[in-house]
Order: sequence, then structure tokens, then C-alpha cells
Amino acid sequence: RLRRRADSAPLPARRMQGAGKALHELLVSAQRRGCLTAGVYESAKLMNVDPDNVAFCVLAADEEDEGDIALQIHFTLIQAFCCENDIDIVRVNDVAKLAAIVGPSEESGEPRDLHCILITNPNEDGWKDPALEKLNSFCEESRNVNDWVPTITLPE
Repeated sequence: RLRRRADSAPLPARRMQGAGKALHELLVSAQRRGCLTAGVYESAKLMNVDPDNVAFCVLAADEEDEGDIALQIHFTLIQAFCCENDIDIVRVNDVAKLAAIVGPSEESGEPRDLHCILITNPNEDGWKDPALEKLNSFCEESRNVNDWVPTITLPE
């Protein structure tokens, strides 16, 4: 067994930081590769058409979104769909940080709906992203303690 150093952060906090960093890296590389879909409706459409191509799902909501019943219903449906299709899913509670990473839509320059972001697998190369693998094991560990949709804090 590994013994923790007295000065190290508690394991859950370290895992959370690692997951936040991995999510940041994944979003950046997915956007660069063109395999990032943003928006609740766009994501739902993609999941309907091609669920096997979805590798990871991020749901994001700020405090003021908590009262948005329609959004919460969408989240519930998306979560159910992800569970049914073995798609790992996490929550982020800072839409502004996500916007800083993902930025506005390239086509229109308009701010995007970032309440739901899907990472898809580009078919041409069996792309294995180390950040995605890290997040997959974070999600698996979370499920082992019955946390089905773990919340991740993005780094500052």
C-alpha cells in the first residue's frame, strides 16, 4: 500500500484537481480536432443520430440555472441516455470557466450554449486521448462509490 505524505492534499481533492485538469485538456484538444459539440439541442440531436460516436458528456450549470426546470429536465434525459449508452458524464458548475476554454462559436462568433458539451470520437483515427482516459477512470471510480454524475471543478 502507498502511504500518503503528510503534506499532500487529501486523495479526493487531488483526484478532483487531476480530473479538472484532464477535462480542460480534453476540451482544448477536442475543439482543436473538431470533435466537440456544444448545446443541449445539438447534443440531443447528435445522441439520437449517432450515440456510438459520443465519447464523453459534460453538463454545466451555474447557480441561477438550478431553477430552470426545462434545463433540469434536459439534464435528466441526457443523463439517462448516457447511462443507457455507457457514455461517461460529469457536471461542471461554472459555465463562465467553460466559456473561457471553449470560446464562442467559430462560425458566428456568438456565445454558445455550453450547458451540454459532447466529445465525439473522430472515426478516421482511433484517437485515444490520455485526458479522456484519465476522465474515464475518474468516472469509473466515482460510480464505484455511487456518484453517477460526479461534479468536476475546472482549474483557475
